[in-house]
Amino acid sequence: MLGRDRNGFARIVAGALWLALLLVPASGAQAQDSRRLIDSKESMYNNIYIYQDHDDVSMTFGYNRTIYTESIYNTKDDRDLPVVYTRYMTAALMYSAKADNILEIGFGGGRTSWYLHRFLPKAKVTSVELDPAVEAFARKYFGIKDEDNFHLESGDGRLFLTKSPEKYDIVLIDAYRGPFVPFHLLTKEFYEEVARHLAPGGVVAQNVEPSTMLFDSAVKTIQSVLPNIDLYHAEGNVVTIAYPGSEKTAEALGDAAAKRQAEFSLRYDLRDMLPDRLPLGANPDAIDPGGKVLTDDFAPVEALKAIEVHNRKWENKP
Repeated sequence: MLGRDRNGFARIVAGALWLALLLVPASGAQAQDSRRLIDSKESMYNNIYIYQDHDDVSMTFGYNRTIYTESIYNTKDDRDLPVVYTRYMTAALMYSAKADNILEIGFGGGRTSWYLHRFLPKAKVTSVELDPAVEAFARKYFGIKDEDNFHLESGDGRLFLTKSPEKYDIVLIDAYRGPFVPFHLLTKEFYEEVARHLAPGGVVAQNVEPSTMLFDSAVKTIQSVLPNIDLYHAEGNVVTIAYPGSEKTAEALGDAAAKRQAEFSLRYDLRDMLPDRLPLGANPDAIDPGGKVLTDDFAPVEALKAIEVHNRKWENKP
C-alpha cells in the first residue's frame, strides 16, 4: 500500500490497510452495486459523479479509469461524518488556542466544515473551493447553504490566502485531484503563507495520502515550516496536525480535549482520538529521513508529467 517497507508509521498504515482488505465482507460488492448514479458533470477540473446509496449521497471524481470518493453525506443526519479521516480533521480543536475563525482549503461535499459550523455556530467558518461545479453539487445534494458564520468562496486556496488579511485559529487543508494534492499546495512557500495567516496558538490540519511516494516529502515540507507534527492514522488516510511553538504534551491535549468536548458536545469525542496520536518528534522513523523538502522552484518535470497523466480526466463515463 505504501509501496515500501519501512519502520514506524508507514508499516502501521500498511498493515492496517492489508487487514482492512482481509476483513471486507463478501457482500461488499453487492453493497457497492446498490449505488445509483443520480448526476454527473465534466467540469474544467474534474469528472464528477454523484451517487445515491440508500440515505447516503456520495461525490466521486473519476481519474485514469478509477473512481475516488471525495465526500459522503448522510441525508438523514447532517452532523454525521461517514468518512473516518474527516473526523480526525476535527482533532485540530484540541490543539488550537481558540476556535473563533476557521479556514478550509478544498471543500468537496463540505462535510468537515459544515460539521464544525453545526457544533460551533459562533465560529466563523470559511471554505475555499476551486471548482464551481463541485460547489454547485455541494449545494444541490449535500445540504450546504449560506448561513451566518458559514462562507463558501470560489477560487484557488493559495491565491485566496495571499489576498486574505485575516488570521485563522485553524486551517484545514483537504484539496485533492484523485490521489494527489495539487503541487502548489504542498510546497514550503505555501506552508509559509499558511503560517503567516495563523493566529497566535493556531494550527494546521491536513489530509495526506500515505500510499504515494510524496508522503514523506509532504510531511517533511510541513515540518520545515511548522516544526511540531502529530500523525493520525484514519483508515487509509493520514491526518497531520502541525503547529509552531513548543510541543504539546499528551496531558495538555487531554485537558484541552475534555474542555472543548464539554463546551461544544461534539458528535465525535476528541478524547477518543487522542490515543491514536503519533508525535513525529518522538517517532522520527515514521517517515523516510531521505524525503525531500518541496519548494516552488523544485518541481521535477518527470514527476509532474506522471502526475498529469494519472490525473487525466476519464473521458468515458462509468
